[in-house]
Amino acid sequence: MKPDVAMVFAAGFGTRMGHLTENTPKPMVPVLGRPMIDHSLNILSEANIGSVVVNTHYFADQLEAHLAPRLSVACIREEPEVLETGGGLKNALPLIGADPVLTLNCDALWLEKNPVKQLLTAWNPDEMDGLLLLIKCANAYGYTGIGDFFLDDNNKLQRNGTQSKAPYVYSGVQIIKTDLLGTIEKNCFSISLLWEKMLASDRLGGIIYEGEWVDVGHPEGIKIAEQKAANV
Repeated sequence: MKPDVAMVFAAGFGTRMGHLTENTPKPMVPVLGRPMIDHSLNILSEANIGSVVVNTHYFADQLEAHLAPRLSVACIREEPEVLETGGGLKNALPLIGADPVLTLNCDALWLEKNPVKQLLTAWNPDEMDGLLLLIKCANAYGYTGIGDFFLDDNNKLQRNGTQSKAPYVYSGVQIIKTDLLGTIEKNCFSISLLWEKMLASDRLGGIIYEGEWVDVGHPEGIKIAEQKAANV
């Protein structure tokens, strides 16, 4: 069964943005002339995802007002504290339901193929509990980390762990089953806790995005996105 609902993580404080988020939530920071969250929502619309849940917290009123005209989007506010990605997904389950869900971070720009369409094509719920879309580090612009994952010939993942560098970075887009969230007692936690459970049972897969990607969660990344868009 392919997901028909998505969650966009949009509750963070945007600390990497510096002054750009002093009075504005990060998802509302302009990238290529429009709020960055609009790029994520357009990707979902192009992939025919019928329902979207967005979590809000920091300057929530601004983001919720912007999203209000979109009838397919429901907001869920996290109060009094932000719940991180795993806790945010768990908190949104009453709106998401029990079926597998797509999740997106909103601080990325995709320069070629629609990433959600590619992920949906590769999703196999009989063999997977989760499927992550990965970026080759060489194609991850604005990214300065050491990589997140290794990928074997069967598209099964291994975490970087203690190695100095891994070839792939998590893109911020995944399909994931939510039933294991009930086994995590915490309210505030990273989605990586769910990944660890899936890795332990060899049920977490990955595929490589067929294009380039820009981390626009910091000002330099926005500049890179603008430069690359100007050269298209």
